[in-house]
Amino acid sequence: MRLLIIGELEGQIGAATKIARSRGAKVSQTLNIQTALGLLRSGQGADMIMIEARADIKKLIEMLESERIIVPVVACGVQSDSAVAVAAIRAGAKEYIPLPPDEDLIAAVLEAITEETHAVIHASRQMKRLLELADQVAGSDANILITGESGTGKEVIAQYIHRKSKRAGNNFISVNCAAIPEALLESELFGHEKGAFTGAVARRIGKFEEANNGSLLLDEISEMDIRLQAKLLRAIQEHEIDRVGGTRPVKVNLRILATSNRDLPQETKKGTFREDLYFRLNVISLHLPPLRERKEDIIPIAEYFIEKYSKANGVPVRKLSAGTVEKLTYYSWPGNVRELENITHRAVLLGSGDEISADAITLPNIQAVERAAEEPAAEESTLNKSELVGRTIESVERELIIDTLNYCLGNRTQAANILGISIRTLRNKLKQYGSE
Repeated sequence: MRLLIIGELEGQIGAATKIARSRGAKVSQTLNIQTALGLLRSGQGADMIMIEARADIKKLIEMLESERIIVPVVACGVQSDSAVAVAAIRAGAKEYIPLPPDEDLIAAVLEAITEETHAVIHASRQMKRLLELADQVAGSDANILITGESGTGKEVIAQYIHRKSKRAGNNFISVNCAAIPEALLESELFGHEKGAFTGAVARRIGKFEEANNGSLLLDEISEMDIRLQAKLLRAIQEHEIDRVGGTRPVKVNLRILATSNRDLPQETKKGTFREDLYFRLNVISLHLPPLRERKEDIIPIAEYFIEKYSKANGVPVRKLSAGTVEKLTYYSWPGNVRELENITHRAVLLGSGDEISADAITLPNIQAVERAAEEPAAEESTLNKSELVGRTIESVERELIIDTLNYCLGNRTQAANILGISIRTLRNKLKQYGSE
């Protein structure tokens, strides 16, 4: 966890720094926004920025967005200054921390903003074997390919491997290849020189250089455009990269971890993924089974999320009722652990009583089965047809996509998995709906 503090935090910089470091954060500080941007461009990245609430937070966020630097911003100010707190949130700050700083509050914000998970919750034999293999290979420098359906926890396993490796004291940098547009991904990975393209106002260090001596996670690498795959292959083979607009290569020393929810051998046959890149990445392969194939993990993971979100929302930690345990175990979990997290989070907020009852668990697929059992099949069929007749395919598709995205609480990766489409297709559809 890397924390960048901008300003003096109204004289509380020492206390805030001490608290953050006691929670395992690496802290750096600058006095102004321009100096902070210089650090971020140079490769001294940050997982979170803390800034005085009276500073120009809107300007900071606009500058970060213009240079495609993605990092959450938290504002800090004196407790009585409610107007400044509201202004900071409206300017784009994710959270507001009152000063003088409270140790538990800062710890909670650090965890909530970065969503760091240091434990792999499991009870199944499949996950036990997978972690034993991860332990065995973590100490090497071999590239590792982690496969599995969306939401199974591939990034969690990648973090686990990094923490067990000899590079654990250095950066773990993650790049979501599916979430960054093709035109920007090369600059995000390799960096760029000033003036390399419109908007390149200064040299920017890419993720390869930021992860130097550490680990770089290429998340959902199968979504990367095949033309960029050739440059990635060269970077991995030669241990050097070329910044966009640069004139000489830059040496890098890092370990590559990659994830994919697709069948990469099949993608190589289709010509959408380079076979030589696949072999270069697949030195060691770890496959995460879907949650429906390791049902012993469902309840321990659900209990973990219930405790996490109960504490985060200030409500008592309640146990699962027998009916809830049965309902959770029965469900097929197409969105895997990510879907289970959303469902349990919702149950914590909506449930009541001493236990989390089955009524607090909203599972659309199970509800559809229950309705089908209660109503005559012919009547149900007629109803469904009458709702669809007269509508265009585009309107039905749009409603299905938006309803699925709402069910997934806005999580695009999980929604794409449930819909059976790529996250890139989903992103293009949402962009189309927005323009309309």
